[in-house]
Amino acid sequence: MSDVVIQPASAAGTGLSQIERVTNIFTAPSKTFEDIMRGNKSWWLPLILLSLFTYVLFAGISMKVGWGQVADNITRMDPKSSERMEQATPEQRESIVKFTKYSIEGSFVATPVIILLTTAVMSLGLWGTINLVFGGKARYGSIFTVWLFASLPTIIQSLLGTAVLFAGAAPESFNIKNFAPTNLGAFLNPVETNRALYLLATKLDAVTIWTLVLLSIGTAIVAGVKRSSAYIAVFGWWAIFVLIGVGWAVAFS
Repeated sequence: MSDVVIQPASAAGTGLSQIERVTNIFTAPSKTFEDIMRGNKSWWLPLILLSLFTYVLFAGISMKVGWGQVADNITRMDPKSSERMEQATPEQRESIVKFTKYSIEGSFVATPVIILLTTAVMSLGLWGTINLVFGGKARYGSIFTVWLFASLPTIIQSLLGTAVLFAGAAPESFNIKNFAPTNLGAFLNPVETNRALYLLATKLDAVTIWTLVLLSIGTAIVAGVKRSSAYIAVFGWWAIFVLIGVGWAVAFS
């Protein structure tokens, strides 16, 4: 029971500032999550930061690669898509490239909405799991806030991806699906490597693992459960989604 973290409500005080909560995620994450547990559930700053650095990456891609090239790369790096493109008529090829290009650009533009929707859905699943399966006492709003703060390390991926672009990476080699060198997949050829092996290599990502660890710590604190229980809940869901994603991609690509 030594890993159960319980903070009395009387210790709330004035709480941490937004800047302190963000900074502590990288230096002393438990302090941020304990502040959330005390009822300080404001999440606007991590949303702004996550969106801002995604837009920085968006600008880097626009300047150094171009969205037409991004669409071409997606098709070329996926053997099945490349085969379909070869069999398509010139008009169909143009339509496919345009759809791919505009859908990716649109997803970047809609970053804040996508972050909020994804966080809302995923937090709901984690909230139900930690409370119903592991006997937690977390409120949905606390899990939602923990999720956004735990996601802050992903801004490092955006910065690294942007740095790689401005360091002179060839536009033809840019992979929008794996743009930062934070996993083994970034150093493998997506065309020549076994599909399942490549996808697994991209999922074993240092920043992703960091984020999952933070999410586990935060969930344990706001739910009042053992950290081991939170790790099982968080990494269990992650493993399920990874296996489903890899299986789906291998079966239909």
